[in-house]
Amino acid sequence: MTNARPAADAAPSTGANAVSKILTFGALPVVLVICIIVFQIGNPRFLSGPNVLNMVQQGVFLMLIAFGQMLVLLAGGFDLSVGAVVALTSIVSAKVMVAMSLAYPEAPGLAIAAGFLAAVVVGIVCGGVNGFGVAILKVNAFIVTLATASIFAGVTLVISQGIQVSGLPRDFVYGIGSGYFLGLPVSLYFAVPAVAAVFLLVRHMRFGRYIYAIGSNLRSAVVAGVNINRYLMACYMLCATITAFAGWLLTARVSSGEPMLGGEFPLQSIAAAVIGGCSLRGGDGSPFGVLLGVIFITVVKNGMDLLRIGSNYQMIVFGVVLVGAVVLDRYRLAKAAKR
Repeated sequence: MTNARPAADAAPSTGANAVSKILTFGALPVVLVICIIVFQIGNPRFLSGPNVLNMVQQGVFLMLIAFGQMLVLLAGGFDLSVGAVVALTSIVSAKVMVAMSLAYPEAPGLAIAAGFLAAVVVGIVCGGVNGFGVAILKVNAFIVTLATASIFAGVTLVISQGIQVSGLPRDFVYGIGSGYFLGLPVSLYFAVPAVAAVFLLVRHMRFGRYIYAIGSNLRSAVVAGVNINRYLMACYMLCATITAFAGWLLTARVSSGEPMLGGEFPLQSIAAAVIGGCSLRGGDGSPFGVLLGVIFITVVKNGMDLLRIGSNYQMIVFGVVLVGAVVLDRYRLAKAAKR
C-alpha cells in the first residue's frame, strides 16, 4: 500500500511530460507524417522520385537561410533582411559574372569564382551593417533589420534598374543551378558543407556556447566575460553570409540575376526555425530541429503546389503556421518558467 501512492503520483507526472514533449518539438514529426500522407492521397505524384528530388532542390536554399537565421535567434535576435540580401546578392553576383565572362570568355570558371566572391562580400557587408546596428548602436533587431531590408532592396533596384541580369556562364546555370551528381542536385553538395560547419559551430565549439549564453541570459553572459558585441556581430555577419551564399545558388537555379528574388524567405526561415524549436526569446534551439522545420515548410509548400492551391492562399497558410509556431514558443517558455 505504501508504494501505490507514489506510483499513482508518478503517472500524471509522466503523462504531463509526454504531453509537453508532444506539444513542443515532438509534435513536428507527427504533423509532418500526417502532411505527407494527406498530400500523397491528394496527388499520387507527391512521393514520386522526380518530385522528391524537386523538394530537395527547393529545400536547399531555405535550409541555408534558416540555419543562418538560427544563429541570430539563438543570440536573442532575428533578421528580417534575409530576403533583401538574397536579391542584392543575385544582382551583384550576376553582374560580376557577366562582366568577367565578357572579359575572359575562355575561362568560365573564373567568372563563377568571381561571382561567388562577390556574394560573400555582399553577405559580409550586409551582415556587418545589421550587426553594427544591433550590437554597437543597441537598436532593437526588429527595427534594424526591417530598415536594412528596405535599404538593401532599394540598392538592388538602383543597381539593376528593376531589370533582370541575363547572360550568366553556362556552367553556372546548367552545372550548379540544374545539374545533378550521383542522382542528387549539385546545389545540395554545395550546401551540405556550410550546414555542417554551422552545426559544428553551434554544438561543438565555444562560439555556440557563448551565443546560447547571450540569448539565455545576457547579464550572466556579461558577468562570465563574454564579449557580447563581438559575438552578436559575428552572428549577424554569418547569417547574412550564409544567406548570400543561398542567393548565389538560387541565382544559378533561376538562371539570371533577379531584383525581386527571395521575398518569401524572411517569413519561411523564421517559421522553420521556430517550428523546429528555436525560441524567439533566444538561447534555445538545435540544428536538427531547424532541419525538421525546413523539411516541414518545404513539404507543405510543395504539397500545396501539387494540389494547385494558389499563392495567395499559401501566404495565408504560412502566416497561420508562423502564428502556431509562436504559440508553441510561448508554451515552451511557460513550461520552462514553471520548471
